[in-house]
Amino acid sequence: MTRRVLVSPSLLSSDFGRLAEEVRAVEAAGADWVHVDVMDGRFVPNITMGPVVVEAIKKAATRPLDVHLMIVEPEKYVDAFAKAGADILTVHVEACTHLHRVIQQIRHAGAKPAVVLNPATPLSAVEEVLGDVDMVLLMSVNPGFGGQSFIAPTVDKVRRLRAMMDERGLSTDIEVDGGINAETARRVVDAGATVLVAGSYVFGSKDYAAAIRSLRP
Repeated sequence: MTRRVLVSPSLLSSDFGRLAEEVRAVEAAGADWVHVDVMDGRFVPNITMGPVVVEAIKKAATRPLDVHLMIVEPEKYVDAFAKAGADILTVHVEACTHLHRVIQQIRHAGAKPAVVLNPATPLSAVEEVLGDVDMVLLMSVNPGFGGQSFIAPTVDKVRRLRAMMDERGLSTDIEVDGGINAETARRVVDAGATVLVAGSYVFGSKDYAAAIRSLRP
């Protein structure tokens, strides 16, 4: 079965002083989505941007905003990020005491709900909500910083997650984030991934379009 593969470049690796220009450039280069990493300095040891910046990015973007909330107590901020223009809102299972409730909150706010697992978190953590989300994101690095190396066991984790979905008759997207380049992209896509987040590989390239093309099957 041939699945379509989307590329969602991560603005974490872009020039923050030229965010609007970077968004337009990466969209012109063929990005399907724009990945926005929100960090609070508590869930991960870094701080990036809040709803005001997401709202500014939305004004520059024409493609869906894929907003990854690396924050504690995401339920406090879901509505603000949805209002700011997030099309997809992804929350960490590790940060949600009441995961199903947060998923419903995201959908009620008008965004597509997604959940994300850190590298050491087992797939069993999302088994009960697979039918309630539009996407599952698997981290292939420990979150918090761009430019990290791909964690190889993620490939098997993607394969096992796709099998879980196939058993349930689900076509839910599987997104992979961390250390994605032309070589690792091929491995996770072959395992069943349908959305690729690439930060430094795209924004560190002199030719964004060539980098994005090289990620597609």
